[in-house]
Amino acid sequence: MVALSVAMGLGRFAFTPMLPVMLHEGQIGLQQGGVLASLNYLGYFLGALSSAWLRVPARAMVRGGLAATAALLLGMGLLHGFAAWGLLRAAAGLASAWVFVFASGWGARRLAECGMPALGGVIYAGPGIGIAVTGLLGGAAGRWGAAWAWIAYGLLAVALVAAVWSLFGEGDAGAPTTAAPAVPNAASPDADARWLISGYGLAGFGYIITATFLPVIARQALPGSPWPDLFWPLFGLAVVPGVLIGGRAPMHWDNRLLLAAAYAMQAAGVLLSVVWPSIAGFALGSLLLGLPFTAITLFAVREARRLRGNAAAGLIGYATASYGLGQIAGPLFAAPVAQRSGSFAVPLLVAAVTLAAGAVLFVWRWRVAPGRATAG
Repeated sequence: MVALSVAMGLGRFAFTPMLPVMLHEGQIGLQQGGVLASLNYLGYFLGALSSAWLRVPARAMVRGGLAATAALLLGMGLLHGFAAWGLLRAAAGLASAWVFVFASGWGARRLAECGMPALGGVIYAGPGIGIAVTGLLGGAAGRWGAAWAWIAYGLLAVALVAAVWSLFGEGDAGAPTTAAPAVPNAASPDADARWLISGYGLAGFGYIITATFLPVIARQALPGSPWPDLFWPLFGLAVVPGVLIGGRAPMHWDNRLLLAAAYAMQAAGVLLSVVWPSIAGFALGSLLLGLPFTAITLFAVREARRLRGNAAAGLIGYATASYGLGQIAGPLFAAPVAQRSGSFAVPLLVAAVTLAAGAVLFVWRWRVAPGRATAG
């Protein structure tokens, strides 16, 4: 949980509350902010893709990724210039993907060995906790200045990494090489795997526009209000109960239907910021977007393990890479459109439709192959 708090909540998503501060200080423009976000997601894509074939012990990948994340956060405050920030954000994406894939696999396997797979939800509460912390600290960043805020994030990451460093030396659930156990009634697991990869990519595009620009969108809709800085930590706080509840979902429930429900909830959350741009609308939208955020990841990882058993690391890596492609496309599409039109309405509507399409896809796949719902 702490590892994912650092890698995802700090390493990846500290940029969201920092973006309006950097825009206000004139360090970057909106389109440059979109490029920096997409460079981070490009690094995440490359890290996820490489995780599918890397054969390095999990403890080494997690420790290396966590140390790099802390150093890169400090670098954002100590170095200046768009080129330097672009390199740092891309490298942070690479490190966060490695930590996510290898720490997820490490944790899921250790829990399975202990007979407590339902506690997987605790692991995926980490990003929500990290997002909430970065959001609350980001609210004070306007007073500190962007450089000092980045340094504060880096020092917090150093402290958290030091707290869990030794735990990743206890045993090793590295890149597994065991063959997956047979899955009953799975006449075409490869087809299921391809649909999982495709559908997971739609989630990456669907949520990322809001997740990158939420404080900026809220400030445009509510000028002068103190609320826009609170919607992002509200999103993060919603992640925690969402994934803990999702983690308690019975193992025999079909992961595809759980994914469809989560996608539909996020689609409603994105849509609310367009049709009801008020304090209540943004608050409810943030909750609906955050509740299923990492629960989606949990359900996708469960589905990958259903299809591949202990050899699921490769499929998780490819699915995460697909998710990363969606994330790269989101800001590159949204920022220029918003710059020209002066509004994020069109990008948000496209994102909501994409999530709704993902929900339909998983329901359709369940109807086509209803007999493949449970793992062996």
